[in-house]
Amino acid sequence: MMNKTNYSISNSVSSFMAFVVLSTVSLATSASQSMHEKIEEGTKKYLLSQLSSHDQDSNVDVAVVKIDERINIPQCPTGFQFNSSADALAQSHISVRVSCGDNDWYLFTSGHVTRTTDIVVTRGAVSPGTVLTSSNLSIAKVDVRKLRFTAFTDVDALIGARVKRRITDGQALQSNMLCFVCKGDRITITAEVAGMKVKTAGIAQQDGVVGDNIKVVNASSQKAIVARVASSDEVVIHL
Repeated sequence: MMNKTNYSISNSVSSFMAFVVLSTVSLATSASQSMHEKIEEGTKKYLLSQLSSHDQDSNVDVAVVKIDERINIPQCPTGFQFNSSADALAQSHISVRVSCGDNDWYLFTSGHVTRTTDIVVTRGAVSPGTVLTSSNLSIAKVDVRKLRFTAFTDVDALIGARVKRRITDGQALQSNMLCFVCKGDRITITAEVAGMKVKTAGIAQQDGVVGDNIKVVNASSQKAIVARVASSDEVVIHL
């Protein structure tokens, strides 16, 4: 028959052994989770470094798929290696092979890539005939995959442009919505000849944004010419 002292000692030993076992399991689980997080972090860094040169015209964000905690990941003293094909890097979902040079272990994980770019959008609804200012323009990030046209990226470049039709709040601006010089506008025609500039009045025959070549008529000679839009009140020709 066990006396109270022996029972108390036995109970304490059992409790201590249970604590040791639980502590070991807890530490093992913690170490396992640490390795999973290490792989996930390494995968994200790898993809961001690869995509920084691949997607120079857009902002890139990567969300790595969580690795199943039941997968055993060994220690890798020499460091894990990450690899994806060039074709995969152009996709939205990129498969990454993770391996260790110390052994034959490897696994495949993946990252979801979001590519965004900054474009000019309207701030509030804009009516036809409105001359754009910094107060009705702003910058917004959009998913590159949803961008179906060439958008403007500089607010300052659009100040002074006139809106040709109603534009809703937050809408991305396109060339066909605007004109710096609009058909029928009286504008200045600047002719550059051997370093000299000659100016005369003209009338626009077409709509155009800065950089466009449009037809204009010399108000004096009534001669039609093609000139480049330089601003909201000037076109330029080189003779």
